[in-house]
Amino acid sequence: MNALALTFVTFRARAESDITEFGSYSFMKHSFLVFLALVLCCTFGFAQAALVLASTDSSAWMVARADDSVPAHSILPLETAVELPRMSPDLALQTYENHVAVQNARLASYSASTLIHAQLPATSQSGEFELERYYIAPRTLSFKAIRFTGDSFVKTNIIARLLQSEVDHLQRDDLALTALSPANYKFSYKGCVDIAGRTLHVFQVKPRKKRAGLFKGKIYLDAHSGSLVEAEGAVVKSPSFFVKKVEFVQEYADVDGFTLPTHVHSEATARIVGRTVVDIYDRDYQPVSNQVQTSQRVPTL
Repeated sequence: MNALALTFVTFRARAESDITEFGSYSFMKHSFLVFLALVLCCTFGFAQAALVLASTDSSAWMVARADDSVPAHSILPLETAVELPRMSPDLALQTYENHVAVQNARLASYSASTLIHAQLPATSQSGEFELERYYIAPRTLSFKAIRFTGDSFVKTNIIARLLQSEVDHLQRDDLALTALSPANYKFSYKGCVDIAGRTLHVFQVKPRKKRAGLFKGKIYLDAHSGSLVEAEGAVVKSPSFFVKKVEFVQEYADVDGFTLPTHVHSEATARIVGRTVVDIYDRDYQPVSNQVQTSQRVPTL
């Protein structure tokens, strides 16, 4: 059976045919790579966690509810018919918070095309995996493999384990603990920059606790819409002696009113295999809102 034709949510351990190195060093390297996939997953998991409402403190966040108890004016819409004027930094940050609340209430599911490129520069090994990604709120994530090119060792020990870790993180972990929220981070305004014709407010973010999955760095918000455009930084806690540093840059785009990740570049510096470089590209999003699903479910009288 052709494995590339399968839709999968979980990944099995590597096959014997994929084992190309032996001895104690090989065992240490394999164990490290399993761990590295988990560390990188914490970085990529930020893409999902950044859009998850983390705090139940109503003074810090405006919570979107499915019922009619929230006044219409308390949540800003994700899209407006006219171009918004330039916001103050505080207003842009508050608007971003409101976007998060709206998105959590509205986003029912999405599909996307995903391309993952991973490489181990020290050993000149690399691989590229193209997949289809399917997400159903709040905790279902699956992938359908399309094609793979490159070294099978990278596919089995880096990319496949990374995808499995992403599924496990979404299904099992408390996403509120790594969300980009006032409960987890302190925000400090650092100024305004113009990038690619867009005016962006820059905030430095520092985690309140040194917890796995949190990062220290910067976020960039669109000064006219409050949308999250980019996040960059370094993971503040590595749960292993093997990994010395993990740095990343993550880009976002607004798709049909939803803010979704489009590219993440991550580099991990390790004591055994050196640098591990991973790029993940997501495109062709097809988001589905709860409003659309409801209208399709209830016939018009």
